[in-house]
Amino acid sequence: MSDARESHDSDSPLQEVTKLGFRLGVTAFGGPAAHIAMLRQEVVERRKWLSPQEFLDLLGATNLIPGPNSTEMVMHVGHVRAGRRGLIASGAAFILPAAIITLILAWLYVRYGTTPEGTWLLYGIKPVIIAIVAQALWGLARSALQDYTAVAVAAGVVVLYLLGLNEILLLFGGGLLIFGFRRFRSGMNSSRAAGVAIAPFVSSRLVWIASATSDAVEYTHLRLFLTFLKIGSLLYGSGYVLLAFLRNDFVVRYGWLTERQLLDAVAVGQVTPGPVFTTATFVGYIVGGFGGAVLATIAIFLPAFLFVGFTHPLIKRMRAHRSLGSLLDGVNIAAVGLMTAVSLVLTSDAIIDAPTALIAGIAWILLIKWRVNATWLIAAGGVIGLLRWGLG
Repeated sequence: MSDARESHDSDSPLQEVTKLGFRLGVTAFGGPAAHIAMLRQEVVERRKWLSPQEFLDLLGATNLIPGPNSTEMVMHVGHVRAGRRGLIASGAAFILPAAIITLILAWLYVRYGTTPEGTWLLYGIKPVIIAIVAQALWGLARSALQDYTAVAVAAGVVVLYLLGLNEILLLFGGGLLIFGFRRFRSGMNSSRAAGVAIAPFVSSRLVWIASATSDAVEYTHLRLFLTFLKIGSLLYGSGYVLLAFLRNDFVVRYGWLTERQLLDAVAVGQVTPGPVFTTATFVGYIVGGFGGAVLATIAIFLPAFLFVGFTHPLIKRMRAHRSLGSLLDGVNIAAVGLMTAVSLVLTSDAIIDAPTALIAGIAWILLIKWRVNATWLIAAGGVIGLLRWGLG
């Protein structure tokens, strides 16, 4: 059976992961869940670089550490395919396109006091994103939900998230439920698992202490860098959690941004492709010019490179050790529940009328039955959105 890998035979593994990271960085709209869905289609279904279980293990390990999950998943895949150089190259290639686009929009914002309208483009893209996420969830659920206990935990995570419980607590709570249930049955020692689980929190807390250097509000490049380094080291969860961090530091604590500027910054992060964390690029430019944009971007993503580099060699050991494997399985199950809940919330925003419902349905059929490349479907959705806007 032939697959997309044949067209990449002339490329080295490093070139392959760099090109993949760049293409996703240019076309991956829709937030972390959609990015992960697109990445899974590329590396599990089309290129066969990873098995479904290997991809799920990487996702579980990513959910154990702070930072932008989809960016860290791209880094993990780069490491699997091309070692540490692949980790760096794939991560940088995924981040740079979004950072450059955001920097241009920040320049336009400062110069003209507004941001270009992106609603008409996202009108057609969002339903396609929902279809991509639905396809990925189907594959992830088949790999993760192997018994009634797993199904019950995932369903509980969905319900509790929709009721407003914190996603971090749900992720680790669900993971520990599965871990505890299996440990109860096997009587295995969990001390080593606990050590792996808390290591990122310890290092994150040290970075937080290092960043809390002063309560002064005067702008400096150093304070900007340390603040975003703290955010990148501590932040779990969605872009809405990022909004809370940014507001607390840049609006309330420092007074460097207004509420309106903050909302505009987050909006730009949502309408551009690639990681939502490039909102930091926008904020950095607003408060510190080009130098601020560069420093903010480096600072918020640097912890992700370090965390992935540190934890990647441990993933196979976690899977090989029965006790740690149970912890990883539990996080995987809870992550499937979280992705399902987030998808349900996003659906109400994406499918708003009959045309968007039709777009989502057709995209889902094309993905399931003919395995059409998600990139082409997103492009087609964007064109439909443009046509819809042009026709008024």
